[in-house]
Amino acid sequence: MRRRNLLTLLAAAGLAGCAAAPERPEYNDTDVMFLQMSLEHARQGEPVVALAATRATDPAVRRTAADLRARWRTEAATMREWLTAWQRPVSPGPDPGAHAGHGDLHSVRASDLAELRAAAGAAFDRTALSLLLGHLHNSVATARMETSGGRYPPALNLAADLTRTRQAQIRRLLALAG
Repeated sequence: MRRRNLLTLLAAAGLAGCAAAPERPEYNDTDVMFLQMSLEHARQGEPVVALAATRATDPAVRRTAADLRARWRTEAATMREWLTAWQRPVSPGPDPGAHAGHGDLHSVRASDLAELRAAAGAAFDRTALSLLLGHLHNSVATARMETSGGRYPPALNLAADLTRTRQAQIRRLLALAG
């Protein structure tokens, strides 16, 4: 009898422990893809904002690039944290076919960076603004994929915030380019 009571008590304690355990937040492949692509996007944009923050002739372009760089770093830290917690890779897979359904977003190419490095004065500013505008447009497109198919509430909120802030940044860059 004593053994049976002990087993019953242990089973009840085990069930109570399961009920008290925090539930793993639900995420889906769209959440993972959004975070991975956004991290890759920030990585590709880093050399552009780094150059623009130091070489642009217009102080407003330099400030905007420095602001973008700081924001991207903060966002990237959060994205890496979530992917690490989910035990998912922080980089998208190398197979381009794995991303066929995600659109054909322009990446910053080595030739883009070479053109930017070779430019000087007003031509540098125009080139940097052009690259950043395309980059921010792609970021909005990636965020919209998340808001239409993601599941993880904090990632959905981040995507909505990215859409709003990137659109404001685009307007700011367009004003500088005008």
